[in-house]
Amino acid sequence: MQFDLKTVNGILGVDESYKAPEKLLSLMLDDKKRPETFKKFLEVSTDMSFDWFHEYYQDEQAERKSQKQDFTPDSIAQLLNKLIEEDRSAGEYFEPAAGTGGVLIKRWWNDRIEDPVHLAHIKQSVLDKNKGISLFTYDPRNYWYQVEEMSDRAVPFLIFNMAIRGMNGVIVQCDSLSRKAKEVYFIRNNTSDFLAFSDVIKMPHNKEVEDFYHIKEWIKEFK
Repeated sequence: MQFDLKTVNGILGVDESYKAPEKLLSLMLDDKKRPETFKKFLEVSTDMSFDWFHEYYQDEQAERKSQKQDFTPDSIAQLLNKLIEEDRSAGEYFEPAAGTGGVLIKRWWNDRIEDPVHLAHIKQSVLDKNKGISLFTYDPRNYWYQVEEMSDRAVPFLIFNMAIRGMNGVIVQCDSLSRKAKEVYFIRNNTSDFLAFSDVIKMPHNKEVEDFYHIKEWIKEFK
């Protein structure tokens, strides 16, 4: 396991795993430290096709007893993406209870490799003869990923996973049923560079944000 307890905690600069989510969130909201943190993780691995925190989060952060949290295995994440695959040419994706982003990452990876916004209407025979053509057509600004997650422990890792991959989208930290929300994070890559990192913007608690994301109430803690 590349991103084991020692590696992750070492990069984050924490001596105990319970401190990791709060520290990671502070790094993600710091415009200078965020890219520096990404580069440290990329020195360990550049394979972006899966969630690096799979085993680390499952072993150290998941609230299995109190919140019934468990991790979606990589193979199941891939299967779910195939089962729910609809017309992807619009470039939009929504997922409640996203956790740290395992299923989301598989969708993003498939979008990046296949670029359905530009290539969905191209004959498969043409695509088969031109492997890797998406490298020339894929533009992260054509894709929007909207996810929801309630856990204070999971959200910082979800922010990390979206921003290091240069996604565009939003994370609503909320109860997807009651629509009570704690925070909204705008993840923005305003470039055509699929290797660029995203900005992370904490949205204000105002009526415009409430209406747009169907938030009924702002709360400080989930009960």
